[in-house]
Amino acid sequence: MSQTDMSQSAVRSHCCHHIKGSTLNDTTASSQLAIGITFLLQTVLGIWGNLSLLYRYLFLYHTQCRLRVTDWICQHLTIANIFVILSKGVPQTITTLRLKYFASDFACKLILYVERVGRSMSIGTTCILSVFQTITISPKNSCWKNIKVKAPKYVAFSISFCWIQCLFVNLIFPMYAYVSKKWRFTNMTNTRDSGYCAAADAENISGSIYAALVVIPEVSFSALILWASSSMILTLYRHSRRVQYIHKASVSPRTPAESKATQSILLLASTFMCFHTLSCIFNILLAIFHKPSWLLVYTTGLINVCFPFISPFLLMSRDSILSSLCFLYMKNSESPNLIRKA
Repeated sequence: MSQTDMSQSAVRSHCCHHIKGSTLNDTTASSQLAIGITFLLQTVLGIWGNLSLLYRYLFLYHTQCRLRVTDWICQHLTIANIFVILSKGVPQTITTLRLKYFASDFACKLILYVERVGRSMSIGTTCILSVFQTITISPKNSCWKNIKVKAPKYVAFSISFCWIQCLFVNLIFPMYAYVSKKWRFTNMTNTRDSGYCAAADAENISGSIYAALVVIPEVSFSALILWASSSMILTLYRHSRRVQYIHKASVSPRTPAESKATQSILLLASTFMCFHTLSCIFNILLAIFHKPSWLLVYTTGLINVCFPFISPFLLMSRDSILSSLCFLYMKNSESPNLIRKA
């Protein structure tokens, strides 16, 4: 082969390699843009949905329309959802759309802390909501008959304890883990990349401490949610079988409205467990791989925001009935003192 032919072959090879590289870069850029738009929709709609639901709860509270205990629990779940969306959805949106790189060392630690608090409170409030509803709809002759009357009194304590536990336990992440800008940990092992920040485990956080403070509570809450969901399904099944043979609705131990509320909470708990399980699987994959692909990193972020994004719309479908009853009560009140705070 002549030197001219070799030169032409080299030129063609270089051109083909350049074209393939350009095509691959264009595909990657298009995929990141699509993921960025998805993050943007999740963030905007999720914040709007949670703020709308929170406003509805606060409005009904200040107009002295008595909310159920489950609605009070859902207020705290809504706040936890907002924490997760602000700490996960907003940074991921900015990063994938390449709007601006803003994450300083302090911002990375704050983002990680708020995300962990929101995630912990989300699973905690979902567990409390599921267990409380299971006790509420239990038959009068069940083993929960003594706790059934006292259960509402313990909800406030449980929620307060859950907040205190989440706020203090999750301090181990910004205090004892090396959390900083992504580029600083390029040569370090045991790092977890989130797309905008990176966290490297410090020797101060041993596996036993992490398991005792984070893993064991989450596994325990997940087990309680599964037990409560199974109990609610069994109770609803027995109730439906009994209704088939009892024609008078007043004889039934549960009203249709209560059954519908139970189905809504069951749907919420089931949705949470599906996305929580997927989130755990993808987070484990992120921890296993030293240098995970950008697709794995962003997919994990999308899954982490799915439940906070969906849950307010699931709750709104149930709360629309409650709002209608409250407004009807206010309209039919003969005196403004009826809706004034006691």
